[in-house]
Amino acid sequence: MHKKIEPSPLTLQSIINTSISNFYDKTCVSFVGGKPMTYGDLGQKMKEIGEMLFSLGLESGDKVALLGHNMPNWVVAYFSVVANGLIIVPILPDFTREEIENVLLHSGSKVLFVSEKLASKITGIESDDLTTVVKLDDFSVISSKVEKVNVIIPDITVKEDDIVAIIYTSGTTGRSKGVMLTNRNIAFTAMQSYTFHPIDSTDIFLSLLPLSHTYENTIGLIYPMIYGASVCYLEKPPTASALLPALSAVRPTMILSVPLIMEKLYKAQIQSKFMKSRIRRIIYKTALFRIIIHRIAGKKLYKTFGGRLKFFGIGGAKLDSRVERFLKEARFPYAIGYGLTETAPLLAGAGVKYTKLQSTGYAVQGVELKINNPDKKGVGEILAKGPNVMLGYYKNSEATEEVLTNDGWFHTGDFGRFDSKNRLFIKGRMKNTILGASGENIYPEDIETIINNQRFVVESLVLEEDGYLVAKVLLDIDELEKNIEHFKAIYEEKKEKGRQVLHELDEKYQAWSQHFVKELNAKLNRISQIKRVDIMDKPFEKTASQKIKRFLYTKHSKKTSTK
Repeated sequence: MHKKIEPSPLTLQSIINTSISNFYDKTCVSFVGGKPMTYGDLGQKMKEIGEMLFSLGLESGDKVALLGHNMPNWVVAYFSVVANGLIIVPILPDFTREEIENVLLHSGSKVLFVSEKLASKITGIESDDLTTVVKLDDFSVISSKVEKVNVIIPDITVKEDDIVAIIYTSGTTGRSKGVMLTNRNIAFTAMQSYTFHPIDSTDIFLSLLPLSHTYENTIGLIYPMIYGASVCYLEKPPTASALLPALSAVRPTMILSVPLIMEKLYKAQIQSKFMKSRIRRIIYKTALFRIIIHRIAGKKLYKTFGGRLKFFGIGGAKLDSRVERFLKEARFPYAIGYGLTETAPLLAGAGVKYTKLQSTGYAVQGVELKINNPDKKGVGEILAKGPNVMLGYYKNSEATEEVLTNDGWFHTGDFGRFDSKNRLFIKGRMKNTILGASGENIYPEDIETIINNQRFVVESLVLEEDGYLVAKVLLDIDELEKNIEHFKAIYEEKKEKGRQVLHELDEKYQAWSQHFVKELNAKLNRISQIKRVDIMDKPFEKTASQKIKRFLYTKHSKKTSTK
């Protein structure tokens, strides 16, 4: 029988120490197929690493940076820091050298744990505060400016309002800021995750997202630790070749994901198979046959995921509407969540049995959500208030004042609305919203969803350039070439003719492109018409939650009024 655990006090120190005591011999973390580390093992290693940190001269409240891919030792380092009154500064593994240097300098971290695979990223970085670099793989000291002294770990009682983490977000709008999260922020969110989907010590999580991202950290690490569940990590990136055998070996009950992973599966396994011929397309468009097809595909997909999955959480970005319809009709156990790093991260969610198409679900228990200055359609900025709202941005009071009101409301920067049952629907980021010629709000995310459902499209970005809407589109070129009549045949037959073949290829492409824009605009309303499509020659750069870094593609845009 599931029973909710409510840690007291709401601190990570209390959570991990209680779990080590209650689940001492239970498997805690491991690599897939690797030697498991029990909660007791974790406790012993935490003691060793804690002693090492204080022997290096650290004191309560000092910052310790952590740069590495997911691994059991990442968990050891993390809890060794947060359980001893120190502040953790997790760094996303895909940060550039410049971003890592910015984090180390701005945070004033004194110790850095870095994995061997990422050590090259810190070469040459100088920081007056940084005294010691420790190799995460085996906890050996790589370099240190201080001499170790023998000390006993001080008996520090961590408080709920103490800062426990400073998390530098890899935002879609530019330079990252350091989000200060307290023990209460993270512990509260982890505890309330139970209300969306209860777990116990028999659950097995397969971790796919970076532990340095708040989503995976709070719900994919702290939450299972509360209940004595176990977490498995991949030693390689979660590509199909690494993920499929891992799913078979682990047979997880819980997985957290971002939309991109499931969207790729849908396009490769479902959409591509039923777009090959006109007959198949007609069959697939018929609701009854589509549901039957989805139900069959869903059973196969469930087996692929190990056959005992209870919860496939999707968050970090908006899920494609067709993909969600597939998951719902396939009866796949998916769940939806919405939040930000600043809210540790969960604000709203819907468990497996309570999802509603395109909704991010209900507010977390104990969290208030409201729509600020709603328009006639009920759309306005989402504001949040609760125990999970951050303390502020580190060393940036100006940015903090922009998003936090005096009475504790946090401005999310997202447009949204509620339905009659208080379910939240996200419209898009306020900064991304484009003002139409007649003053209407145009939400590029909605247009991108429609574009991404077009045949051959991998992903897209809608921007305003010179007063018009422009779509930047990444295509599946291999699939496109296979399906454009004679496209490849022309090349094979006439490649020796040089310019002639290029001309004919270009004509074929131009014909397809014109048809693509015409077909796309037929599905868009008057104010959302696309003027031009730019084909990208490489994938968009993304954040850790796989959102496109829009600022990289808009900073050179010239914005004028629509003529």
